[in-house]
Amino acid sequence: MAKPPSSAAAAAAGGRGSAHHRTRFLLLLLAAVAASASTAGFLLRGALRYPCDARGDSAAVIAASAAGSPLGFMRSKLVLLVSHELSLSGGPLLLMELAFLLRHVGSQVVWITNQRSEETNDVTYSLEHKMLSHGVQVLPARGQEAIDTARKADLVILNTAVAGKWLDPVLKDHVPEVLPKILWWIHEMRGHYFKLEYVKHLPFVAGSMIDSHTTAEYWKSRTSDRLKIQMPQTYVVHLGNSKELMEIAEDNVARRVLREHVRESLGVRSEDLLFAIINSVSRGKGQDLFLQAFYQSLQLIQQQKLKVPVMHAVVVGSDMNAQTKFETQLREFVVKNGIYDRVHFVNKTLAVAPYLAAIDVLVQNSQARGECFGRITIEAMAFKLPVLGTAAGGTTEIVVDGSTGILHPAGKEGVSPLAKNIVRLASHAEQRVAMGKKGYDRVKERFMEHHMAERIAAVLKEVLKKSRERSHS
Repeated sequence: MAKPPSSAAAAAAGGRGSAHHRTRFLLLLLAAVAASASTAGFLLRGALRYPCDARGDSAAVIAASAAGSPLGFMRSKLVLLVSHELSLSGGPLLLMELAFLLRHVGSQVVWITNQRSEETNDVTYSLEHKMLSHGVQVLPARGQEAIDTARKADLVILNTAVAGKWLDPVLKDHVPEVLPKILWWIHEMRGHYFKLEYVKHLPFVAGSMIDSHTTAEYWKSRTSDRLKIQMPQTYVVHLGNSKELMEIAEDNVARRVLREHVRESLGVRSEDLLFAIINSVSRGKGQDLFLQAFYQSLQLIQQQKLKVPVMHAVVVGSDMNAQTKFETQLREFVVKNGIYDRVHFVNKTLAVAPYLAAIDVLVQNSQARGECFGRITIEAMAFKLPVLGTAAGGTTEIVVDGSTGILHPAGKEGVSPLAKNIVRLASHAEQRVAMGKKGYDRVKERFMEHHMAERIAAVLKEVLKKSRERSHS
C-alpha cells in the first residue's frame, strides 16, 4: 500500500483561497483518483481543512475561532477520545473530525486507540501523524498515563460500542470515577455488537450519542430486551458535510474537471449514465443485489425497447490487494452475465468527491437494518445527485422518498423495485435533475458541518453539566 499524501500536500486541501490553491487542490484530488486504481486513496473528509499546525496557532487565533464556533465553550477543556481502532472506516474518521474541531477552538485533545495492529502500517502511521500535526496528543491505550488522563479529563468520549472493552482492563478500580463524564458515541447497527462485555457500563455513563433516530430506537429496545440493561440519556446527532466537500460540490469548474477525468479513467463517455454504489465491498453493503438489479434494469430496457443513454454501474470500494470471496463472486456475476463492459470496479478510497462529480445517481443499498446514518448519502445530495436507497436505518431520515430520491426494500425483495427505479431515472432526465436539486436544498437546510457542530455542542454542554453535578454530589 502506498503512503498517503504528506501533511504538507494535504494542507493544500484547505479553503478556496486563490485560483492557484484551488488548482493545486484539484491536482491533489486527481492524484488521489489515480492512486485509487492501485491503492487506497487518501483524503480525510473535512479533516484537512486547517492548513496550519494547530499547535502553532496564536492565542488570538484560537480565541477568535472559539468565539465564532458553537464549540467555543470547549476552549481549554481536556477531552480524551477513545477509539476501538484507527483505520479508514467511518467511526475513527468521524472521531478525528471532532478532534480537529475541538483543537480548532483550543481544547486539549488526547487520543487513544484501544485495538491496534501488531504491525504499524502506512494508514495507522499517517493518521497518527495527521493528528499530531493538529496538536492532538496520541497515547498508548494502556499504562499510567492513560489512567491519569482519563481521571483528569473534563470529558471522555468512547467511540463505538466496541470501545467499551477499554474500560475495565485499563482503568480497573477507577472505572466508577470516570463513568460520570463519559459520552458514548455509537455508530453500529449490527447485532454482534450487542455483547454485555462491551456495553455493561452504558447505563452509568453521562450519555450516549447516536447518528440517527432509527438506530437510537434499535439500541434502546435491544439493550432492554436482550441484555436487560437501560440506555443512558441518548442524543441523536445527524452528521453534516464538511466545508471542504461543499466547496468542491458548489464549484462548477472543479466538478467539470473531476467528472471528465474520472470518466476518462473509467472509459465511459460524457453522455453515458453512471449509477454508483460507494461503500466498502461487503455483503452488508449490498453490492451483489445492486448488480443484480442493474442487470435486470438492462433487461427491462431491452424488453420495453426504451431509448435511454448507455448505462454503467460503478462499484467504488474494492480491495485489489486482498480480494475477498464476496468480491470474487461479484466479478464472476458480471462475467457470467456478459456485462463486464458496463460494470466498473474501483479500489477503496476516501477521495469520494471525484466520483460524486462523475456519476449521475448514487445507490445506497445497505442491507438488514441499513446504515446507522450513511454519510455518503448526504455527500451525494450535496452534488445534486438523486439517491436510490434502501428503506432502512438512517437513510430513511435523509432521503425523502419520491422527492430527493426513491427508496426500495432491503433484501432480495428489493432487487426488482431497485431495477425499476434505475429504469425510471434513466428514462427521465428531468426527474433526476429535480430530485438532485431538492436533495441539495435539503443538505443546505440540515446536513451542513455547522449544523453538526451545533448539535454536538448542545450535547457536550449537557454532558459536561451532568458530569459536574454528579462529581459535586
